[in-house]
Amino acid sequence: MNKIKLQHLIVLLFLAQNLLISQTGQNSILYLKNELKSIDAGEISTTLEIFNSNMQQKKNTGLAILYSLLLPGMGELYAEGYDSGIYFTIADGVLWSTVIGMNVYGNWQEDRYKSYAKVHAGIDPDGKDKDFFATISAYSSIDDYNNEKAFERDFKSMLDKQKYYWNWNSNEDRRTYRNMWSSSEQTFNNIRFAVGGLILNRLISAINAVRLTSRYNKKIEDDNLTMNVFIRRNLFNESELTFNFLHKF
Repeated sequence: MNKIKLQHLIVLLFLAQNLLISQTGQNSILYLKNELKSIDAGEISTTLEIFNSNMQQKKNTGLAILYSLLLPGMGELYAEGYDSGIYFTIADGVLWSTVIGMNVYGNWQEDRYKSYAKVHAGIDPDGKDKDFFATISAYSSIDDYNNEKAFERDFKSMLDKQKYYWNWNSNEDRRTYRNMWSSSEQTFNNIRFAVGGLILNRLISAINAVRLTSRYNKKIEDDNLTMNVFIRRNLFNESELTFNFLHKF
């Protein structure tokens, strides 16, 4: 069996691919036959496996994960499976709305209880930390608080009366304040669960995107086109060209 010259092999590969994607395949075959006349005499046989040039490229699993982590559902969209990804996008929108709504409500309640304490307990809210606002919800006045700490001999925890003064007008006012303070604190604590939901939604979306990407790539692998090309010299020293196509479904 004679070897095919390099230039002829290049022509053969080019024309074979052109045959797959061109609407004038017959002209390509005639041109290829003319080229074969210049190939050295002898029997020539070769097989080519060519993938359909119109076939979509495989999807990158890493990109699918990245897209889902940035915005749940986008990994599914990348893998062409947004029919399931849309639910992750909707869930993300709901969770973000919850986080924003809770944060606004918590800050509103915080402003309310500080203003209420200023009016009904005579506090100065400037420069006070969260521990102070928790403390005044449990004691009627700074004197009650300091007396208890002195009784416990916890002198380090006693507060400067001039700086941290408060004195509730009544226990009812203190309880009203405590309800507002508790509502604000509970709201801020609940934000953590919503944030956890955002993280979990992204992880589940990423896992789903990986599954869809793998399924997409498998479909691409199963949907390729193989072409076998046989070239021979007959008894009259004429080139004979045979094509066999194999398409997987």
